[in-house]
Amino acid sequence: MKLGLDNKVALVTGGSRGIGAAVCVELARQGCDVALTYVGEPGEPDATVRAIKELGCRVLPLESDAADSAATDQAVNRTVAELGGLDILVCNAGITRDAVVWNMSDKAWDDVIAVNLKGYFTFNRAAARLFKDQRRGSIVNISSINGERGKFGQANYTAAKGGVNAMTRTLARELGKFDVNVNAVAPGMVATEMAAELQPEFRNAAVRETMLGRLAEPEDIAHVVAFLCSRFARHVTGQVIRVDGGQYI
Repeated sequence: MKLGLDNKVALVTGGSRGIGAAVCVELARQGCDVALTYVGEPGEPDATVRAIKELGCRVLPLESDAADSAATDQAVNRTVAELGGLDILVCNAGITRDAVVWNMSDKAWDDVIAVNLKGYFTFNRAAARLFKDQRRGSIVNISSINGERGKFGQANYTAAKGGVNAMTRTLARELGKFDVNVNAVAPGMVATEMAAELQPEFRNAAVRETMLGRLAEPEDIAHVVAFLCSRFARHVTGQVIRVDGGQYI
């Protein structure tokens, strides 16, 4: 289904693999030129870059640390300069540093908050300044059902995702009068490389929690993100949409 996103420009943070890569490819399939951020080795985003090019769209890989506010501003500015504008921001970059609270270090807390909450804030802020002036734009923040229900051993991660949900609703209030939509997508467990590294009993427990008896694929999340960026979601804002196969119920 075509969503009317031809010739739009999207910036996806954490776009080299997993959910982020699937979002990049789906937006390109819908006709968007895509900038994506990544950290790591220079070849980290190559597979995603190749997939976008094969769809006939322009792509701009940007090595950018979501915890560095100067780098986030630079990523937005380079996207505008090199791809000709910005219409869509998808914040997805994230890390985990799991521990029960009595064993969690200050560094484990600070590192996760810096990327998973402050990083979302700085990218949202940079895009909001642009979208406000051009009086259009879509922001989608990738959250988690665990930001709503909590999860054992993830006080830092769940606090960050809960903050993302609250920030999303606040920005929807602030930017609505400028015709800017701001929403969040809250997946349950998704069949990514990160999930594959978990012990089988943890993955199996997540499957048992779902009503559909399976984990989401990254593409399941990407389809909802693309919808939220389209004209079909023009009256949807301030929402946290669970894409979890009923895992939260």
